[in-house]
Amino acid sequence: MPAHSPRRMSLKWLAIAGALALIGSTAACSAGGSADTGGKTEITYQVDNSTATAVTTKALVSAFEKANPDITVKVDTRPQGTDGDNLVKTQLSTGEMSDVFSYNSGSLLQALNPDNTLVDLSGESWAKEIDEQYRKTVSTDKGMYGAPFLSSFAGGILYNKKVYEKLGLSVPTTWDEFISNSEKIKAAGGVAPVVQTYGDTWTSQLLVLGDFANVTAQQSDWAEKYTDHEESYTKEPALAGFDHLAEIKEKGLLNEDYASATQANGLKMLADGTGAQYPMLTSAIATIQQDNPGAVNDIGAFAIPADNADDTTLTQWQPNSLYIPKTATGDKLTAAKKLVAFANSSEGCKVQNDTSTPGGPYAISSCQLPSSVPPVVSDVAKYVSDKKAGSALEFLSPIKGPNLEKICVQVGSGISSAAVGAKQYDQDVVQQAQQLGIKGW
Repeated sequence: MPAHSPRRMSLKWLAIAGALALIGSTAACSAGGSADTGGKTEITYQVDNSTATAVTTKALVSAFEKANPDITVKVDTRPQGTDGDNLVKTQLSTGEMSDVFSYNSGSLLQALNPDNTLVDLSGESWAKEIDEQYRKTVSTDKGMYGAPFLSSFAGGILYNKKVYEKLGLSVPTTWDEFISNSEKIKAAGGVAPVVQTYGDTWTSQLLVLGDFANVTAQQSDWAEKYTDHEESYTKEPALAGFDHLAEIKEKGLLNEDYASATQANGLKMLADGTGAQYPMLTSAIATIQQDNPGAVNDIGAFAIPADNADDTTLTQWQPNSLYIPKTATGDKLTAAKKLVAFANSSEGCKVQNDTSTPGGPYAISSCQLPSSVPPVVSDVAKYVSDKKAGSALEFLSPIKGPNLEKICVQVGSGISSAAVGAKQYDQDVVQQAQQLGIKGW
């Protein structure tokens, strides 16, 4: 999903993963103590106010209250992006946070000072069932604070399987194979080999951000060193994403209208077979399912290939999480824990499957994908089950510059070289790192 650009991508499509939201109003809420309403304990539950989130939240609360007739849940909403982030921080610091709230996993969570503000959930019965990659994004050395809600999704290459079948192509496992496939598509004519949609500038980032699991496959401590200002995008392995952006432009592999096309245009091209491959978030399959339902089964997904097949790893965006603030005590704490547990139970999983379109697998074993899911989702699930998936950088480092999408557009349009773009991005993150007070910057 940002004021932070990876989150902007999440925000575009993560209404479906709760992972991220829209503008609304915030209702006053109380925390701590026990509110007795007709003999029931009342708790508050804060979510974003997007339409998709509202549908899932309404169904979850209804099912939970039916299963727990002694508890009522009052839903509060908040705005998205920086405004929402600031509100969450303010409410936690003033003791006014809702008894349960949905928020980002990863680096944005760490900014909440979770050891001091949130309830450690590592001892809950469902905690042993969560995926290890997800666990890392909601934990510190002192505790685990989040419970997953809604599915993960990934950043990779969506592709039209009919085009691949017609030309006898196989899913590439190296970047050279990807370029070879693309050149064969170009030679056949009539189909854009690689779709880019710089009319929606945020989409330009996929070949950089979606390559990150390949970076960690080659250097497991890259994110840590990057946060300490000991690694850089101007060097391999991280430079590869910028190199890829430049190469597909230099070799004439893009759709003619790449500079003005929007994501909606790109997804339509992919669905109707006039575009063969589109670097994109897998959560976008929900839009194809809505706008071109007959094409859903024609679309697959694969990881952005690394130079070496052994390093090719799918970059995964972890789901949003449910948290409980330390101001929830007594009966309210007990009820809040019941709501979080219910959301991660088989009943809660049914609500999630019934009211949202997964973009990838769930992060807890108690919640399984429906028996029938789009091939894109099955493809993502296989990478995860094969342990060939890794978290996006935003879950491992708080450093993210505001101008990455603009820089990527310039590199992807041939205005700047890969080396220049990488250097510009290294400079772009300095001010943010300094504002965050990170040592070494």
